[in-house]
Amino acid sequence: MEFTKGHGTGNDFVILPDPDGTLDLTPGLVAALCDRRRGLGGDGVLRVVRAAKHPEGVALAGEAEWFMDYWNSDGSFAEMCGNGARVFVRYLLDRSLAAVPSSSALSGGTLPIATRAGLVRARVEGADVAVEMRRPRLYDTATATLGGLTLPGAAVDVGNPHLVCALPAALELTALDLTRAPEVDAGIFPAGVNVEFTTPGEPVPDTDAHVLMRVYERGSAETLSCGTGACAVGAVALRDAGLDTGTVAVDVPGGRLTVTVTADSCWLSGPAVLVATGTLTPSALHP
Repeated sequence: MEFTKGHGTGNDFVILPDPDGTLDLTPGLVAALCDRRRGLGGDGVLRVVRAAKHPEGVALAGEAEWFMDYWNSDGSFAEMCGNGARVFVRYLLDRSLAAVPSSSALSGGTLPIATRAGLVRARVEGADVAVEMRRPRLYDTATATLGGLTLPGAAVDVGNPHLVCALPAALELTALDLTRAPEVDAGIFPAGVNVEFTTPGEPVPDTDAHVLMRVYERGSAETLSCGTGACAVGAVALRDAGLDTGTVAVDVPGGRLTVTVTADSCWLSGPAVLVATGTLTPSALHP
């Protein structure tokens, strides 16, 4: 089985080319691939399959050639992954499976990609890849409990669910113990939720806000970065600043992402890197 390993600000993925949708990808195999000691290691798996060859992508086949079949590291599905989409696009371009779209303005030429959350569009900005996703929707309030700490937060829909919780000024972001999943209200989040914890950062030129973030992702535990989580955090930061649109620098443990919320969408930009390619023996993984 051929594979490529890539990451976006430390959010890492095993990429599996399967253009005709013939690979028997199971939850057990995905979990084995993502095992950091017995497999290749990763926060998730990106299967590269033509939209027309995947049952969840066929409806978008007229708009996008490729479907991003994303799986969490525990073998569960996810509707969307912002960093995954950026790495997915980098792979398509690197393997000449798609043409390089023109960059420049937000309304410039883009490359469409089909996902479980619908169509996303991408553009290349030098070493960075930006993807346009749905505008984050703040729809409720809830709490997250971590140890003996309960924090209020904003529930945000970015194609997948998020809960953004700001830390009290006296609490350091690095002090949080994210080795266990935060407790949340299953009534509000019946399918689980990604939980982001934030503190404000120093002003960054050409942005409207700067936020530091850590995240516990459903199905993957704490990760070094979460693209859709950054979009959710950016939308909350703009709301708190009294803005409806704008640009937010979001620093995650793996680096910096830039979130630009427009009137009808959200752009996520940052580095997307392919670090290795090779072949593996699935039978050695014992899924």
